[in-house]
Amino acid sequence: MATFTITGFADEIAPAMDEQVAGLQATQVAWVEVRGVDGTGVLDLTDTQAEQLRRRLVDAGIGVSSVGSPIGKVDIADDLEAHFEQFQIALRRAEQLGCDYVRIFSFYHKDQAAAAIRGLVMEQMHRMTQAAVEAGVTLLHENEKGIYGESPEHCLDLLATVNSPHLRAAFDPANFIQCGHAAKAGFDLLVEHVAYFHIKDAVAATGRVVPAGHGDGALEQILRAAVERGFSGFASIEPHLKADDPDFGGSGAERFATAVAALRSLLDRVER
Repeated sequence: MATFTITGFADEIAPAMDEQVAGLQATQVAWVEVRGVDGTGVLDLTDTQAEQLRRRLVDAGIGVSSVGSPIGKVDIADDLEAHFEQFQIALRRAEQLGCDYVRIFSFYHKDQAAAAIRGLVMEQMHRMTQAAVEAGVTLLHENEKGIYGESPEHCLDLLATVNSPHLRAAFDPANFIQCGHAAKAGFDLLVEHVAYFHIKDAVAATGRVVPAGHGDGALEQILRAAVERGFSGFASIEPHLKADDPDFGGSGAERFATAVAALRSLLDRVER
């Protein structure tokens, strides 16, 4: 039987790490995808702060599933050497926080067509993947609007071209929906490469982000298909719910709890 381990972006609960920990514990989520820590991005922490964070989380009984880095979320025309130095910090954070994964993206290209920058994207992804191999880390490419890997087809191109077990997909159905792609078809195309899930849903007609199972992301079908393939890994809650949403709003802690409950409801059905 496949096993989904729930983790999440707890900085959507609150900027303060103490409140993040409290929100995780209240929802009985024992893992976190670290992105923002006391209002500071995870890559902007000092090494001392990173070590202190590790101890805080260990003391709270919380493990780190992934470093939720913004690596690759810059334009391909930017200073890529400086960005690679940031990437090396992300690899160090994974070691410091005791996790195997670093989330990345595949570069914006606002002034150029995707085909025109493909070669440079592949060069950078090969380079980062080789560094990840040496560090013993697996990179998780998240599909995202405006980057090379916006569509399922481009994600497949990227993952198949680099062709390494150290570069896998973090599958985000809501991001595909908001870009006009069918999430289930995207999953079917990428299934061999998916090692991690980002859990949020979206309504195709409006782009509104909703909890898992409340939109057009076909999450129940996708998670059931993953079960049938024997998937075992993390499902990371990334609520992105609006505080003033009439159905799913509230405080950060309330929105996170809503998102966790929706995922657990789906998992109760697909894992039994």
